[in-house]
Amino acid sequence: MTNARQQFRPRGMRSLATVAHEREFSSAISFMRPVERLQMNQGNYHQPVLEKEITDLLAAQAAGVVIDATLGGGGHTAALLARAPQLRVLGIDRDDAAHAAASIRLAEFGERVRLVKATFAEMAEVVNSEAQWINKEPIVGILLDLGVSSRQLDDPTRGFSFRADAPLDMRMDPTTGESAADYIARVDVHELVAILRENGESRFAGAIAHSMKRRLPRTTNELTACVEAAVPMAARRRGHVATRAFQALRIAVNGEAEQLASGLAAAMNVLSTGGLLVVISYHSGEDRVVKEILHEAHTGGCHCPVVLGCVCGAVQRVEVFKASAILPSSDESELNPRARSARLRIARKVAP
Repeated sequence: MTNARQQFRPRGMRSLATVAHEREFSSAISFMRPVERLQMNQGNYHQPVLEKEITDLLAAQAAGVVIDATLGGGGHTAALLARAPQLRVLGIDRDDAAHAAASIRLAEFGERVRLVKATFAEMAEVVNSEAQWINKEPIVGILLDLGVSSRQLDDPTRGFSFRADAPLDMRMDPTTGESAADYIARVDVHELVAILRENGESRFAGAIAHSMKRRLPRTTNELTACVEAAVPMAARRRGHVATRAFQALRIAVNGEAEQLASGLAAAMNVLSTGGLLVVISYHSGEDRVVKEILHEAHTGGCHCPVVLGCVCGAVQRVEVFKASAILPSSDESELNPRARSARLRIARKVAP
């Protein structure tokens, strides 16, 4: 089936144009659905994490374009556009519901915002196809807020959470790719063991993987039962026993590890000199990848002995603001539980 990427505008939504270019994106979908059919509070799609810190950083940038590469419901973008009149925002997200919510939330900003359906790994292609709208302005900031939004977790039809029984889907874009249930049925037990171990389920990864392959779960409750059957009660840690299994499958189904590496590389390529790259991660594996990639860009990939100095000709690409991540305040963590695991890292692109 032929794919096409769709543009979304907060105003003038009746002219949803399909942009033709070398790499086509997922099937065009009309977002002209009545608000009441969305069955959500559009103004409360998702509470942005570290909103003040991110707005303070990006609002201080000179005039240009900021890419919100994980748009969600548009919370970070709304705060930034309200604060910084010199900025415009190119918003990217692959989730249909996010686009519907953001289109309404950001309508007041008119032509200062442009919304595109794509993944953040496709950032370079989006920038190329939106060159006319960018109009040669510098890209002065890029935001990546990783992980699943509260709205996605709270929607029982999406299958992201063990809190309600639902089809085991977990796709960020339900119109493309395979569901988590189909993924479990397709891959061999060794791949399931590997993704579980990569996400912290080391001791019982083998038992859980074999349980999944025997039972082939099709719903969230069935997946939870697979994990419960494999992990003895006495060995269970604090929190829900299936948390790591759900996280591992979500990451695998959506290709999040590959998306993250590609997205960070694309971000550093499209940023203008002096532009900020701002990344929020929510679990240790994700944060480790961000830290390592930014460190590599900071050193230019140099591994020369410190005592000798660099003799390999490495070229620094970014300055990293600090070695450790920035954490939410205790007040924010109390008000917004999702913020508790957030880790913020910042880098500024430098001239080669």
